[in-house]
Amino acid sequence: MGQSAEFGSFLKAMRSRLTPEQAGIRTTSGGRRVPGLRREEIARLADVSTDYYVRLEQGRNIHPSRAVLDSVARALQLDVREHAHMIDLLENCASPQHPPVPPQNVRPALRQLLDAVGNVPALVLGRRTDVLAGNTLAFLLLADFPALPAAERNMTRWLMLDPHARKLFRDWEEAAAEAVGALRLDVGRHPNDEQSTHLVGELAVHSEEFRQWWAGHRVASGFAGRVRLRHPVVGDLDLDFEDLAVRDDPDQVLRVYSARPGSPSADSLALLGSFGADDAAKSAPLDATAEN
Repeated sequence: MGQSAEFGSFLKAMRSRLTPEQAGIRTTSGGRRVPGLRREEIARLADVSTDYYVRLEQGRNIHPSRAVLDSVARALQLDVREHAHMIDLLENCASPQHPPVPPQNVRPALRQLLDAVGNVPALVLGRRTDVLAGNTLAFLLLADFPALPAAERNMTRWLMLDPHARKLFRDWEEAAAEAVGALRLDVGRHPNDEQSTHLVGELAVHSEEFRQWWAGHRVASGFAGRVRLRHPVVGDLDLDFEDLAVRDDPDQVLRVYSARPGSPSADSLALLGSFGADDAAKSAPLDATAEN
């Protein structure tokens, strides 16, 4: 799909999810043939002509002003990350040629930090939600990513295709959809990344849920949240996570999981850590993915 078509498809998906009630539009009792708002309704809410908005969805006018984009974003009720994704897609329409995607290199200081916070699970996630590095406790908690082939060390792929992930996450659908949304944001920033294209194709072939979520243009909702796990060794855990941006590389985040002090989950996490206390750090084998 071309970038102008991708931009228009995103607008259409965002329009289809809105109800007249959410937009404050009074409707007749006759019902609607298609879900969501009509193009003319979005155009009216955004204070642009219907013809102009139709051209936006069809990719025939890809040079709107920032004021128009902000108005369309308000009409579609986009959140901050959806708004940013829309801008990324538009910029890709205007500049379809992009420089090659640079290698992913985890800074030595960041790798040292992973070892320093060994009492909590921590991972470095890069482009395409690749798992670039992690500490022992993260691999004990989630999966032994260093043991996987380099091409399979990817958070979204693991969540969508690994049966263990479906069993591990008590709210699997929420966690998996959020990972797909993070991949969607990344593809919007790097549309010429061949590995992203291959990953999206592989997931679309093997996962019906992925196909549905991808077609809906869902994007990740935030940098923090909670996961509920059912670990095969230590049982149920309720953990908070934070995604911390790496200033020197905006395509990488440090994801840290933690349990509330004094909670049963904190005790279970400490117990899990005891199983890996004698293990050597498992981050080194992930170096093979850091160059992709």
